[in-house]
Amino acid sequence: MQTIKHIIAVASGKGGVGKSTTAVNLALALQARGKKAGLLDADIYGPSVALMLGVADGTRPDTRDGKLLVPVTAHGLPSMSMAYLASERTPMVWRGPMAGGALVQMLEQTAWGDLDVLVIDMPPGTGDIQLTLSQKASLAGAVIVTTPQNIALLDARKGVEMFAKVQVPVLGIIENMATHICSQCGHEDHIFGADGGERIAADYQVPVLASLPLERRIRELTDAGTPVVVREPESAPSLAYLRAADALLEALEGYGEEAFPNISISDD
Repeated sequence: MQTIKHIIAVASGKGGVGKSTTAVNLALALQARGKKAGLLDADIYGPSVALMLGVADGTRPDTRDGKLLVPVTAHGLPSMSMAYLASERTPMVWRGPMAGGALVQMLEQTAWGDLDVLVIDMPPGTGDIQLTLSQKASLAGAVIVTTPQNIALLDARKGVEMFAKVQVPVLGIIENMATHICSQCGHEDHIFGADGGERIAADYQVPVLASLPLERRIRELTDAGTPVVVREPESAPSLAYLRAADALLEALEGYGEEAFPNISISDD
């Protein structure tokens, strides 16, 4: 843990907003920008990172000295997930403390090596896993993923408020499925509403890191285990993820500089 410069939580208030897809592509975008990035799948009950990275079912991490787990590397990205420790057909029928213990083990007992950024794909909601992570890891900040839909925005606000309660700064909002362009006629339609990400960003005075389209190609490539940032690096969605990575790195530049107060001594 001491060899990781920044730990970023990618979170959402509810499921189904494309949080895991965003986390995977964001980590790969950071890597494409020359950073040493890693990816931790903290969704204990529904891990999906292994599938999205194209890691074969049944892959198990090696161990080092019988104590540390060696990350599974895919597309040059080191990763750790509950999917590597259990079968894809095995449900984690665990209570909160057991899930929290599994997260701590993957976080603290993985040989991450020297990383610039560790991206953590959080489960949806504001429960045990979020609290455990806030207590066990020194988070540089969080990224909130939402769609423009009012119900998604309502839960996204809860996510922002939750991180405020545990004193973790929200570095920005990523608006997913913001618009859809018809492949036949080119008509642009805001299926889930418009400007939702901008509204919540304005309310909490945080930036919109990216606004991503609802595009079938993103889903197809993710399901195939070759995320769009890797497979089509010059495409519009990839460029949006890269802009999000640039904005995230800019937000991280000043992190930790004011960890200690300025102390002045005078005769007064």
